[in-house]
Amino acid sequence: MAERRRFTVFSLSFLDVMSCGFGAVILIFLIINHETEADVQWVKKDLLSEARRLDYEINVGKRDLAAVQQDLEDTLKRVDDERRRRLAMLEDAERKEAELDALKALTEARVDDIEKLQSDIDTREDDVRRLQELERQQEARAIIEVEGEGDRQYLTGLYMGGKHVLIALDASASMLAESIINVLRRRHMSEERKLASPKWQRALATVSWLTAQIPVESHVQIVTFNTELKTVFLNEDWVAAIEADRIDTAIEGLSEKTPENGTNLLILFNHIAAMDPQPDNVFLIIDSLPTQSSREPRKAVVTGQKRFEYFRDAVEELPQGIPINVIMFPMEGDPQASAAYWNLARITEGTYMSPSRDWP
Repeated sequence: MAERRRFTVFSLSFLDVMSCGFGAVILIFLIINHETEADVQWVKKDLLSEARRLDYEINVGKRDLAAVQQDLEDTLKRVDDERRRRLAMLEDAERKEAELDALKALTEARVDDIEKLQSDIDTREDDVRRLQELERQQEARAIIEVEGEGDRQYLTGLYMGGKHVLIALDASASMLAESIINVLRRRHMSEERKLASPKWQRALATVSWLTAQIPVESHVQIVTFNTELKTVFLNEDWVAAIEADRIDTAIEGLSEKTPENGTNLLILFNHIAAMDPQPDNVFLIIDSLPTQSSREPRKAVVTGQKRFEYFRDAVEELPQGIPINVIMFPMEGDPQASAAYWNLARITEGTYMSPSRDWP
């Protein structure tokens, strides 16, 4: 019996195997190609939809961007307009502030002018009242009145006229008292005690009385002298007698000056010679002959003869034609002084007087 052949997988022919494999490859290819094309179509549709969406968004974004740019331009324009308006408002405010300042300055100037005018009115009224009071005082005080040429008027023997009247006050230490001992004693006292010296107070009262008697149309200057000369009205040679406030203020300042040092009559007469214009009437308030001249004394004690020489040297420097009215407060221990000053008043056609303790 013929033997049956065994069947095995490896008994397939090579052609069968290759045919099966090729068929499988074709099948796989068909399957893969179909799915890929479907995927591509799906992808294309999806991308197209996305692209359309993006195009739409781009168009919308462009419109929005244009709108935003327009809004931005409008906003920038409004900001620029507001800035210009603000600058205009600031300029207008500055202009109005400048105008307000100008109005304030003008108002203040007008107020000052009004105050000055009111002050001038008050001053004129005060001057009128002072002149009226002065006239009443002069009428009450006039002991002897002699009418002569011009405006001459004699009060207690003194000629009070003149366009330029000089009052010279001796401010040396001897004006502290009437005796040498009391002068030496008061020199070491306090300033208050010195200022309160009765003799010095009488001298100050005399200055005040003289200024009250000077005619209002005259001009006046007050000087003090000891070893140096000082004018009461600084930087001015003459002040109108009608300026009562200035004269009163000057006299008040004079009351704070303390008598000190020696007496130099030469510097007074040199000052009179240098004044421009020169005085046409001088009132000299003094108590003794000078103790100094242009040179410092070699000795501590100046003799009476030397003091008379100092007086004579000073008189030689006095300009001619100026009356010297001497108001003498005699000093103990200087007997030649009264005679010397009486002769000075006589030769200058002035007046000499030695007032009592209760004058003026």
